[in-house]
Amino acid sequence: MFEAAVFYAFGLILLVSALCVITARNPVHAALSLVLAFFTASAIWLLLRAEFLAITLVLVYVGAVMVLFLFVVMMLDVNIERLREGFWRNLPAALVIGGLMAFEMISVLAYRVYGMPRPNERPLSYSNTKELGRLIYTDYVYAFEIAAVVLLVAIIAAIALTLRRRKDTKAQDPSMQIRVRPRDRVRLVSMPAEKDD
Repeated sequence: MFEAAVFYAFGLILLVSALCVITARNPVHAALSLVLAFFTASAIWLLLRAEFLAITLVLVYVGAVMVLFLFVVMMLDVNIERLREGFWRNLPAALVIGGLMAFEMISVLAYRVYGMPRPNERPLSYSNTKELGRLIYTDYVYAFEIAAVVLLVAIIAAIALTLRRRKDTKAQDPSMQIRVRPRDRVRLVSMPAEKDD
């Protein structure tokens, strides 16, 4: 009973914070509401005994991605009025997507309402991190390796795109500047002095 009450309380906080993300006028407030939504989702995953997913959500999204979002939002001069110009034009698509998400959440909650069988309960000694590692490195090892190779290729491609030489840019060569000799740069010209008449 207590676990269900905590679950629904966290679910309510998650819904309110998600609504604040899309309705906040200030981008910083929206990003902070998204941080709250991530924390609440990780708490719900902890209640569902998915510790690895909860810790990954906090470390990756809250610890890295949201810090980047906040940094970019605070450093850029965001024109809020221009961002809100297409709100009514995009409202039908947003309502369709929101309706689909609501249908998915209601169908997940229908297990308890319509008496559908609940998933098998796990013992307290069960570790989903250990089970996830076992599945990744046994049953899905080839898919895991292919994903790793694709990510490696993407990293190499990103580095290659940033290091390529463009013909329309000018750059200085520091090694050439260090090797220069003073007599190559400064020329002393002796001129006869002029006399006033």
